Amino acid sequence: MGTNWLNIAGKVVVVTGGSSGIGASIIEELLELEVKVVNADIHEGKKQHPNLLFVKTDVTVREETEHAVQTALAEFGSIDGLVNNAGINIPRLLVDLKEAAGHYELNESEFDKMTGINQKGVFFMAQAIGRVLARKGKGVIINMSSESGLEGSEGQSCYAATKAAINSFTRSWAKELGKFGVRVVGIAPGIMEETGLRTIEYETALAYTRGIEVETLRAGYSQTATVPLGRSGRLSEVADLVSYFLSDRSSYITGITCNVAGGKTRG
Repeated sequence: MGTNWLNIAGKVVVVTGGSSGIGASIIEELLELEVKVVNADIHEGKKQHPNLLFVKTDVTVREETEHAVQTALAEFGSIDGLVNNAGINIPRLLVDLKEAAGHYELNESEFDKMTGINQKGVFFMAQAIGRVLARKGKGVIINMSSESGLEGSEGQSCYAATKAAINSFTRSWAKELGKFGVRVVGIAPGIMEETGLRTIEYETALAYTRGIEVETLRAGYSQTATVPLGRSGRLSEVADLVSYFLSDRSSYITGITCNVAGGKTRG
């Protein structure tokens, strides 16, 4: 089927956190579909393209999110969609009996950092662009959640909680903005292929919170017995769903969070 099936060429979409991981994959596909993309990230990615504009943005700072939106409007004249993708995960335990208040027990600074980026940043961008879309009478906001936001996750309680909050944002904002012709949807990836964001620091922390060695944790990435489709997800499969949600092919879909996890559930 031809790429013009989605008919999103020429649309203007802001993607937060688009310089790496899932965000970079989303931008790659949108550019292939001839979408004009604004990458709002702290660090500029490697991708260069005539239809790609990088705006250095800390999503936790309202003035910077407003600047990104105004820059997008000045450069492209309009905005049709937002992909709220920027996020951070710091694996930590609620209580660590081995070392109370130690390195791997959740503290206030880490809590504030995760909620600041994962929740407040999503709120700032959604409000700034939601206002533009509501006045326009059409548009799409896509919030990147996680399977952990639906099911919880050992050693990642704060991260999972922020993603659960995103799911509630999605449902509530869909009800508020629907009357203006704006759709709000969520995407919750499950076990995905390696993105380059699995640093040794992240893996060491997650392994500690689960009482296992890093090597055991890494081996678990390829063990997909809990996934009915029997494999990890591809970043492109998340990007495919983003593209679909941005198109009018999904014009009657709003207020839901779609789990992209190969059928993995608690059961």
